[in-house]
Amino acid sequence: MAVEELYEKGFALRCDGRYDEAKDVFSQVLAASPGHADSKWQLGLIQCFVGEFDESLVTLQEVVTANPTHVKARYDLAQTQMMLGMMDEACANFREVLNQDPTHEEANRQIIYCP
Repeated sequence: MAVEELYEKGFALRCDGRYDEAKDVFSQVLAASPGHADSKWQLGLIQCFVGEFDESLVTLQEVVTANPTHVKARYDLAQTQMMLGMMDEACANFREVLNQDPTHEEANRQIIYCP
């Protein structure tokens, strides 16, 4: 199965709440294509969904560091940071999301909580 097909399979599993299976598929994608940012982003989301918040922060930050224009990962990183009370970091990431995409609806809603 091609990398993108595997990614789509993992994404469907994640959307179905089949997180362990999705993690396995995304790990397969990353083994075949270590720079596949979307697979790593999805792993970070799953970590957050299952309560692995510290791991999620690390994974999402790795995606953003390696791919500074990955707006979706940066937004999810900011959301996770905000949820964990890391307001300065979250606000900086929301601002960068809006710098890259001024029409980002969710970031525009969240930025009102930033000083």
